[in-house]
Amino acid sequence: MGGEASLKLRITEIFHSLQGEARTVGIPTVFVRLTGCPLRCVWCDTEYAFSGGDLIDVSEVVDQVAGYGCHHVCVTGGEPLAQPECLPLLSLLCDSGFEVSLETSGALPIGEVDPRVSRVMDLKAPDSGESHRNLWDNVRQLSRHDQVKFVISSRRDYDWARFKLDEFALPERVGDVLFSPTHGTMAPRMLADWLLEDKVPARFQVQLHKLLWNDEPGR
Repeated sequence: MGGEASLKLRITEIFHSLQGEARTVGIPTVFVRLTGCPLRCVWCDTEYAFSGGDLIDVSEVVDQVAGYGCHHVCVTGGEPLAQPECLPLLSLLCDSGFEVSLETSGALPIGEVDPRVSRVMDLKAPDSGESHRNLWDNVRQLSRHDQVKFVISSRRDYDWARFKLDEFALPERVGDVLFSPTHGTMAPRMLADWLLEDKVPARFQVQLHKLLWNDEPGR
């Protein structure tokens, strides 16, 4: 695949599963989990991706994805944009005809991400311990093709997320705004009740993969 063959990414895992959240929840998807993340969110459920992994040619990653015979691909982490080679991988996946999404924290610049990719930006609320890492210029670059997710651990997180939703006019700016309770910490029904009571223009979601497979890696 041309010059991409010389580019390598550190990969924790590539696997086939159901998308557990966001716009394509429930759809069979190939996940490419890149290794490494500069953030340390309190509720992180992928600490095993902070280090290790295998160096794999970008072209080989695409070949492995193609081997699953699946149309949807999600590039995730860790924080995938921490590896510069993520950008050519995203473009190559799009060139190969896949429907591609990128799960990113919003703590690293998104301006060079291929516009064909749906960017799922996980803005960090105060209880994550990393809200100071949000790059707000990223939000201004989002479009209707993109999505914003808030992981909610408390009423403080919820009120903060509602403020940001209004401050950046997110329902008009992006295609989907997602509110998700932290698994095992925030009662899903409580968050659902708040959203209904306040008529928040957002989608409530729980992590489907957690309900099906708990925290089993590769699922």
